Amino acid sequence: MDFRDVSVLLVDDNANMRKVVGTMLKAAGVRRIREANDGLEGLKIFQTQEIDIIFTDLMMQPVDGLAFIRWVRTSTASPNHFVPIIMMTGHATQRTLNEARMAGVTEFLAKPLTARGVMHRINEIVNNPRPFVRASEYFGPCRRRRIDHDFQGVERRGAAAAAAQAPVQDALEEMDLEDIY
Repeated sequence: MDFRDVSVLLVDDNANMRKVVGTMLKAAGVRRIREANDGLEGLKIFQTQEIDIIFTDLMMQPVDGLAFIRWVRTSTASPNHFVPIIMMTGHATQRTLNEARMAGVTEFLAKPLTARGVMHRINEIVNNPRPFVRASEYFGPCRRRRIDHDFQGVERRGAAAAAAQAPVQDALEEMDLEDIY
């Protein structure tokens, strides 16, 4: 794939990490790389320039990666709620992974990064894009890694929804529709 026209925003408070990731991206052919020291600077760049992919660190001051992602996904001032976001962190725990997923991250990378890992995440974004989901307290890419379209069992949400609908369906079947109309 030709990455010459892809615009990437790197948001990390560590200049050396931005340089490392930038070098990996340049080796892959990316030529348009913007850099930000923290989430606040990243927001300013994101609002003024067209960005195709965002790489962001988790822990930064004054605006961390989670707040940055939430703003991109939910703010009315965000120019692109659907931009793919790859979170990079040296604090890769189940808790941080869950927080990142709930904020709307597209992919997750644990530090130390490798060129292979970076390219794998970009490949996932390009070749296996996830549909976006809007729920009462979430907007972002579908959090399921894969969807089994041949699944034959009871779906977790499907079973609960069917159970809740059963009394309503029973009541509707007992009603005489002529009485309603």
